[in-house]
Amino acid sequence: MKAVDAYITAAPKAAQPRLRELRKLIKAVAPKATERLSYGMPHFDYKGRLIYFSAFKNHIGVYPVGEAEQHKELHRFMTGKGTYRFSLDEPMPMALLKKLVEARVRKNEGSGGQKAGYGRRSASAR
Repeated sequence: MKAVDAYITAAPKAAQPRLRELRKLIKAVAPKATERLSYGMPHFDYKGRLIYFSAFKNHIGVYPVGEAEQHKELHRFMTGKGTYRFSLDEPMPMALLKKLVEARVRKNEGSGGQKAGYGRRSASAR
């Protein structure tokens, strides 16, 4: 998607290769996911919200939509509920991130495609 390409191109130079690598990983694990910008950052949707990421001067943020605290092997990167921060000074743990995205895909597939209220209007809103 051109908007995500533009986001990566505008990101700090040191972050760009990592953003491309992360994007490639997400697309490989969830090839049917759609990508777009949401909240000003790349967002992937597959049967509901899947994962977001963003670039900063010294790190990359990854936001796995409610799954962060479930992945103990990534806890050292956790900076808040639902947020991972990966410093540009060290390699990103791509194998662990792959497991994270795989878990998100399974969760979304198991939820029937949508969380209550996400992507559909309630009867009272019609």
